[in-house]
Amino acid sequence: MSGPDEHPGELMARTALATFRLNGQFLALADELARPAGLTAAWWQVLGAVLREPLPVAGIARVMGITRQSVQRIADLLVAKGLAEYRPNPAHSRAKLLAPTPEGLAAVERIMPDQRAFAARLADRLGAAELGRALAAMEELSTALDDLDAGKAPASAEDPDAG
Repeated sequence: MSGPDEHPGELMARTALATFRLNGQFLALADELARPAGLTAAWWQVLGAVLREPLPVAGIARVMGITRQSVQRIADLLVAKGLAEYRPNPAHSRAKLLAPTPEGLAAVERIMPDQRAFAARLADRLGAAELGRALAAMEELSTALDDLDAGKAPASAEDPDAG
């Protein structure tokens, strides 16, 4: 457990390690859930990003927090497998929009019953309110990191103990 006097550097290190572990756990779970539908966690992640609306690869990368090159490689595989398609982008002639095909939508839909069942088990284990608090904390941490990254203040200006 962390205490009120724990140094921010230690808290940040422990938060990062917990996040890396959680990411690994979510990826393993996603692979397990996606496998019966013929998808990988990464394919599901990219398809999931374009379920509501087609997006350019760079937009998917921004939403997911990964490199454009990684998304491009996965998008090209999805298109080759017939699970997604590129569409013209009225806002940018070279940056095509990625959209799921009916086959891609069907693959994602095959995952949903098991995903919903696991989500219900997790909510039963933690309680819906605690799961909501965990989400809110992660979103707040992500926003703070984005804000700090946008400012790019030198470490010595932020932390009087640095240096």
